[in-house]
Amino acid sequence: MSRRPRGSGGPPINDKIYIHEFITITRHNRARYMQHMTANFSPIAQEERHQLCYGVWGIVGSTAWWPGVVNLWEEDGFAGLASSFRHELSHPALQDPKLESWWAAAADMRSGGVDRLLLPAPWTRTIEQLCAEGVRGEVYAHEQITVPPGQAADFLERVREEAVPYYERFGWVLAGAWRTALGDDSECFLLWAVPDLERWAEFEAAHDADQATGGWKARLRASARSFQRILLADAPLSPMRIGRQPGRADRTGDWAE
Repeated sequence: MSRRPRGSGGPPINDKIYIHEFITITRHNRARYMQHMTANFSPIAQEERHQLCYGVWGIVGSTAWWPGVVNLWEEDGFAGLASSFRHELSHPALQDPKLESWWAAAADMRSGGVDRLLLPAPWTRTIEQLCAEGVRGEVYAHEQITVPPGQAADFLERVREEAVPYYERFGWVLAGAWRTALGDDSECFLLWAVPDLERWAEFEAAHDADQATGGWKARLRASARSFQRILLADAPLSPMRIGRQPGRADRTGDWAE
């Protein structure tokens, strides 16, 4: 769970760390890979690394490259991540031997990926909070923004103050707000739960016209160096879709650890 500042009755502070993954899928393997990641891997990660699955999504190919998947994992801060790394790296092959068959199967479904460590805005919700509150979208808008070095945290505060009220006019809910760690504090990621595709379309039409009115799009262009929004669709066992973490009971076929 997130912690609260001592002596404070305010909202809890999110002190987790997140692993964000762009995955390139080979051939016609996206559905198999998403099942392999959620049902076959996540229960082990929950038990052995205290790593929660925040979400697994298929990239809507018309909005970005294809076939692709986005994975997002929630760790217990840097200390928890250090333990998770040791669990993975303290073997000659730099892989957990218990997962040898899992890695072999995954290798037939993907060709590689790009990972980042993300620091959450202190007010962004954990996956347990999101599931408890029933946050869910028919699709999700995934935004990647670069800002001048050192300004990522300030940009996230602007998102909370200015962007959230704008997006909420269309029913969009901010599910996550992060800045990239191990860098120059110039990259942010936002994830919006979009209730349905009709309200996505309504938003995009209004957002395209918004630049001329001095609204959020105009303010974004003034402060961001680059910006990209893509759409994601939940994997069948993505936590916000099912309201819980994936478990062993979700496995299909004859998969064995």
